[in-house]
Amino acid sequence: MKKSPVIIFDLGKVLVDFDWSRATGKIMARCQRPPDNFDTFLGASSLLWQYECGQLTRRQFYDAVCAAIGFAGDLTEFSSYFADIFTAMPGTIALHAELRQRGFKTFIFSNTNDLAIEHVRHNFPFFANFDGYIFSFEVGAMKPQPKIYEALETLTGKRGAELIYIDDRPENIEAGAARGWQAILHETPEQTRQALAAAGII
Repeated sequence: MKKSPVIIFDLGKVLVDFDWSRATGKIMARCQRPPDNFDTFLGASSLLWQYECGQLTRRQFYDAVCAAIGFAGDLTEFSSYFADIFTAMPGTIALHAELRQRGFKTFIFSNTNDLAIEHVRHNFPFFANFDGYIFSFEVGAMKPQPKIYEALETLTGKRGAELIYIDDRPENIEAGAARGWQAILHETPEQTRQALAAAGII
């Protein structure tokens, strides 16, 4: 009997879009030493990477940001700005709903942090409709590191071609393909649908 594959979705830029500019102005307006750009600041420091690898707690991340740029608000205020960067991507959300209706098990597989997940969980109802979740901050590793792929395989009980993996980052897709996963580079919902059709899924 042929085994049914499971469908693995990345989160950011696949199911929800994100735009740091939604947070940048609010955060920098409350800084004593505002960076030229908060997004650039995060990219140039290791703070976000440490946070999303689970090496910093929410409080430790907030304290480190405050020490670096002089943010004057409390943790609740910072959290409300930092997490509110997401908008739904209806085409892929609808595609996921169709796959669920067809009986496929689906999983979220994301480099992310607890603030982001808390916000998405509370504001995007589709997020509850998955069979399981692998988050970098819980695993202690980020895609494309092998440890987080191993965690996904353990969670699903699937290996190789039994995993159909959708992600917008080529390096993450390549790591999945190297493990034998059926990897789909997400660019548009239409192209991803075509790839799933070619795989005999829809």
